[in-house]
Amino acid sequence: MQRRLKEMEDEAAKLKDEHEKVDDAMASEEGKNTEEEAAKKQEADARSVFVGQVDYASTPEDLANAFSGCGTVNRVTILQDKFDNPKGFAYVEFLEPDAVSNAILLDGTEIRGRKIKVSAKRTNVPGMKAGGRGGRGGRGRGRGGRMPMMMMMMPYSPYGRGGRGRGRGGRGGRGGRGRGRGDDGGAAE
Repeated sequence: MQRRLKEMEDEAAKLKDEHEKVDDAMASEEGKNTEEEAAKKQEADARSVFVGQVDYASTPEDLANAFSGCGTVNRVTILQDKFDNPKGFAYVEFLEPDAVSNAILLDGTEIRGRKIKVSAKRTNVPGMKAGGRGGRGGRGRGRGGRMPMMMMMMPYSPYGRGGRGRGRGGRGGRGGRGRGRGDDGGAAE
């Protein structure tokens, strides 16, 4: 019985070692893949331009034709909202990196009657917030953007210090009773 127990413990130790080796191999592969993907994305962003003020009726073919003189267009992406309506801007990716400088020269030209804005595409860095205002939207903190110690201990209200958003504190507005009406909304019996 003890011999059988010893065999089972040895077998469990071997399985654990093999499992750890597989986990380590998978983790190193996963790390390599994310680094490779990030490098590919950054390289593709270096070959892309942002196009703003795009007419809502424009198609990817319209933009590809407009930018074909700059270089070989690899892909055109017109961003859309959740209802599949165009947002009014697009990204154009080229095969050659030097085509970006040629495309920037098209800034201010017209496509379908609208002057477009063209700039080099930025690479998004995870964890960086756009705008640089600092925490919580940068509103209602006075000078410097820092909160006093007492404010840090108070619950956060997205409407600022007043409480309800628009209007003047607790007077009028939504919620609460109107003037001269009871709880039943003004219906007298």
